[in-house]
Amino acid sequence: MTQLSRHFMLSEFTRSATAQARKIDNTAPPAVVKNLFLLAQFIEQVRTELNDAAIFISSGYRCPALNKAVGGAATSSHLTGLACDFTVPHFGTPFAICQQLAKSDLMFDQLIYERTSTAIWAHCGIAASGVTPRRQVLTIDGNGTRVGLWE
Repeated sequence: MTQLSRHFMLSEFTRSATAQARKIDNTAPPAVVKNLFLLAQFIEQVRTELNDAAIFISSGYRCPALNKAVGGAATSSHLTGLACDFTVPHFGTPFAICQQLAKSDLMFDQLIYERTSTAIWAHCGIAASGVTPRRQVLTIDGNGTRVGLWE
């Protein structure tokens, strides 16, 4: 078991019920593991910003086959290990999480409040090494993709 940071294991960023059900090997290659180390360090900062509440990762790294299976974007940062989807029940709703992170000084690349008919989560992505983070805040829901947070 590989420990990426104080609170996060590699397995938290690579496990997937969809991959398991469809027998997709979602093992992260070495270059992606390096990115996941960076992402885990960033998510530690997110945890601190959210009153040190436990973070539950629902989706981290996705190999191309898994990304396709879940309907992920072809350019998704999940493919490179630079993004994860999560909830923080002891902090609040995904909307409250996104509100807090949007007003923080954290240098995320993308912060997305995502809602489907069956689930709601926060998505946070970091920029690749050497790239300036955009601090882009979006909402993705039944109305499409919109700039800003929309409840």
